[in-house]
Amino acid sequence: MLQISDLTYRIGDRLLIDKASVTLPAKAKTGLVGRNGAGKSTLFKIITGDLSSETGSVQIPKRARIGQVAQEAPGTEHTLMEVVLAADTERTKLLAEAETETDPEKIAEIHTRLADIGAHTAEARAGAILSGLGFDAAAQQRPCSAFSGGWRMRVALAAVLFSEPDLLLLDEPTNYLDLEGTLWLENYVARYPHQVLLISHDRDLLNKAVDSIVHLDRGKMTYYSGGYDSFDRQRREAMILAEKAKEKQDAQRKHMQAFVDRFRYKASKARQAQARLKMLERMEPIAALTEESSKPIHFPDPEGRLAPPIIKLEGVSIGYGDTKILSRLTLNIDTDDRIALLGANGNGKSTFAKLISNRLVAMDGEITKATKLKIAFFAQHQLDELRPEESAVAHVRALMPDAPEAKVRARVARFGLPTDRQETPAKDLSGGEKARLLLGLATFDGPHLLILDEPTNHLDIDSREALVMALNEYQGAVVLISHDRHLVEACADRLWLVAGGKVEPYDGDMEDYKRLILQGPEAAQKARDKAAAAEADAASAQEKRREAAQKRSQLKPLKQKIDAAEKEMARLQEKIAKIDDMLADPEFFQTDPERAAKFAKERAFCEKKLVKTEEDWLELSAEFEEAG
Repeated sequence: MLQISDLTYRIGDRLLIDKASVTLPAKAKTGLVGRNGAGKSTLFKIITGDLSSETGSVQIPKRARIGQVAQEAPGTEHTLMEVVLAADTERTKLLAEAETETDPEKIAEIHTRLADIGAHTAEARAGAILSGLGFDAAAQQRPCSAFSGGWRMRVALAAVLFSEPDLLLLDEPTNYLDLEGTLWLENYVARYPHQVLLISHDRDLLNKAVDSIVHLDRGKMTYYSGGYDSFDRQRREAMILAEKAKEKQDAQRKHMQAFVDRFRYKASKARQAQARLKMLERMEPIAALTEESSKPIHFPDPEGRLAPPIIKLEGVSIGYGDTKILSRLTLNIDTDDRIALLGANGNGKSTFAKLISNRLVAMDGEITKATKLKIAFFAQHQLDELRPEESAVAHVRALMPDAPEAKVRARVARFGLPTDRQETPAKDLSGGEKARLLLGLATFDGPHLLILDEPTNHLDIDSREALVMALNEYQGAVVLISHDRHLVEACADRLWLVAGGKVEPYDGDMEDYKRLILQGPEAAQKARDKAAAAEADAASAQEKRREAAQKRSQLKPLKQKIDAAEKEMARLQEKIAKIDDMLADPEFFQTDPERAAKFAKERAFCEKKLVKTEEDWLELSAEFEEAG
């Protein structure tokens, strides 16, 4: 059990945690949520003893082991397996003692204890964890120094998971994982035998892996049972109830104050007025629960429509130097495609993104791109390309040198940056603010194709929802690489699997893909066999795609008619609603009967036209479905 009592912590003059208390049951899996800067990581440091609180205490069971991912990833010459095994300090110590101990009784005690802690299965358990995080058997025997920083952080995560602490603290563990690793971690945390406290902005992870939520907001901690969706629903319901209670109290206060103001100086009512005045003073004001919503993100729509496909790949290979990463790619990207790239890190997702964004040149094959095609590319490493001393306004002004100041600031506002942060130097912006700025700069000219490589890192849940809405409103094509399953499911309507040097359509949804990942190598081999079989039918598939493109072109006029009918229906419904609002006022008929009668006739006309439009829309939709 983890018990936090009356905790207070300040950073300078800022009160970060204000007499907060919460009790978490033993073996609970708890998600710690809150906006960026709310104090979640600070709370972790208080729990581990790295920071001292101003007041209050943190209580955990005696001898309970606390584990968290190391701040610095291991970069030694030790193999991945050795690093992970060493994380179990008791096992390491006992094995060392067994090598030097000569007393038979003590040797027996050591081996008994080794058996108790499952030392004989340690390598198998470590291998399973490393495999789940993306390291195959060969990689597990390579030194840590052979891997990049992101992969080393996975090793650090594997080490803390292997050590199985009694209280596991995870701070944004998916930031350095791909989708496959995230799915595996989701399943692992849900089955973890001890207590877990998890900071994450991944709502799928918070829905599937935890059984409770602690919301850190305005210095206070509130406990909610269930996953993130349950927390979101409960909080919204509490906000509605609090707002109603506040409205009721405000009305009561207003009534009492009016009585006091009217009678406090009249002798006959003075005592009653004084009594109500005292009641007003004793009445604790109810604070309405408010949610500080994240600012929306806007992507400018592309100018003009291009003929599909906007990108066509025929027998294309790509790689670095003489090494091919992807081979014989035959794919089309159309104007309205929403494609998510699946596949483990290292399989070539980013390489493919660089290929279609003109950042890499094809080694062979043919790439055909639409004339006047504009492509925007966003990747996390580009955050370093921002000019650190310049503000967001300065970055945009460089792109709009002749525009007036008001227009420049209006454009910055569309990025979703708070007004008070628009003049802040880029180096002082938060990770989420930098991401918003870079997204805005990348899409500045209204691209026809938007390529996003892990766009959700550093974004909190509200900002991720803003990104989902922005992508769904955007009229161009999207190619998405993300470990955030919610983002993929909400925005992508096509899945492409990058594996085995190929990029091919994935026949299934995200649940199917999750099962594929969690079932292990055998399922992966079956998928590769299926991909090989699909390759044999590539010629016919290409012909089918060509026929489908022709059919889409033929159906385009019909689709335009359907869209026009839908717009007309919406317009008529809005007009009828406005007329109904006017006619709902009984005084309208008395003051201006002629105009009222005219409105009534207009409504009848609109209603008749709406019925006719709906009938046309139904006929057109049926015709479209039959033709499709």
